Amino acid sequence: MQGSTARACATVMALVACAACARAPQLARYRAQREELVREYTAAQRSEGADPFAATSVLSRRELVARVLERNPDLDAARAAWRAALARYPQEVALPDPSFGYGVRPRSFSSGEVDPAQDFELSQALPFPGKLGLRGEMALATADAAGESVAALRARLAALASVLLDAYWLADRALEQNAQNVELLEQLQAAALGRYAAGSGAQYDVRVAESELAMLLHSEVELTADRRIAVERINTLLHRAPALPLPPAPRALDAAPAHALDADALVELALARRPELRARAAETRAREAAVALAEREFLPDFTLRGAYEGAWQETPLRPFVGIELNLPIQLDRRRGAVDEANALLARGRSRSRALEDRVRFEVTAAVERLREAQHLLDLSRERLLPAAHGRVVSARVAYQTGQLGFLELVAAERALRAAELGEYQAQASVSRGHAELARAVGEATEFQEEQR
Repeated sequence: MQGSTARACATVMALVACAACARAPQLARYRAQREELVREYTAAQRSEGADPFAATSVLSRRELVARVLERNPDLDAARAAWRAALARYPQEVALPDPSFGYGVRPRSFSSGEVDPAQDFELSQALPFPGKLGLRGEMALATADAAGESVAALRARLAALASVLLDAYWLADRALEQNAQNVELLEQLQAAALGRYAAGSGAQYDVRVAESELAMLLHSEVELTADRRIAVERINTLLHRAPALPLPPAPRALDAAPAHALDADALVELALARRPELRARAAETRAREAAVALAEREFLPDFTLRGAYEGAWQETPLRPFVGIELNLPIQLDRRRGAVDEANALLARGRSRSRALEDRVRFEVTAAVERLREAQHLLDLSRERLLPAAHGRVVSARVAYQTGQLGFLELVAAERALRAAELGEYQAQASVSRGHAELARAVGEATEFQEEQR
């Protein structure tokens, strides 16, 4: 009997050893992911109190995105969530702590007929082979999903920072253009006053110039507010006080990255690259492991025991080894756990399909918006802006020769201002469209590659 027990214990230990060997690839994945997390934290190291733009004379897109990816607190929170998820792995694959027991038989110490009886026992609980591996797979897959969530957030923040730089640039250009228009209209107002004083002009022209000038002065207030809001939003991304100044925006926007606007090809690219989809795939792996673990709970767990029982008077009988196993007879509970795990797996797969549909829509919508923005920019540069310039030149000549009224001249000047501003807005829209398309596709932009 004792030999049978020893053989049973040896068999259990062999199964445990085999399970440990099977987890070797998991351990390699855990170490690789931990190294990647260390690289992520190393890339994000910064000094909280330092001015991120101390040596920056012009705020470039690359510089802004890099600083946002270093300093944004949401990204810090995502990294911490990844770190916490990865820390679950060694906890899940560790064996339960062994137990030690000690007992005495008090009356044996005062008896002259028997020796003092003391018992010592050491036991180790061992889950059925494969359970620890499945728990480890759940933890690693969950950590994979958390890591992909960090990558997805990096892409969203990079795109948002790029879009905010466009808004900052547009506000500066619009303010600059508005100031030029104010100067021009003041000159027209002075000319109208001179003609009115000389008796060759109408007072109505002076009033028109005054109202147009008032509208431009209000536009300056609006544009200043737009610029201030853009600065505040950028500072919020950078975890800075909203009112802190930024370096000047560049005079010209960076050249937009080239995209072949083939929606079908870009959708396929997005389905392969989007971190959110990889995160959902990792969550599905975790749910699959949860189903397998729930099914394995129908199998018993073991406890190896070793003891020395001093109550035995025969010395050879004092050592004791044994094995215990639980009896998984609560079948309804285990069936319910399997059903729950399968339901969560089905929900996760449905959410993955829904996300794929959303990715397809985001890519095709971004392509359409970019095409429209590029068309408007081309139209503005090739037709609208030249036509507005030509109209103003003709209106000025006609006004000087008395062939055109002051109101028509002001209307031509207003149309030119609108065309110039429209060209700036179209440039910003094209740049924003490329950023949104890059995020929808899941491309690693040059800014993100620099950080990795």
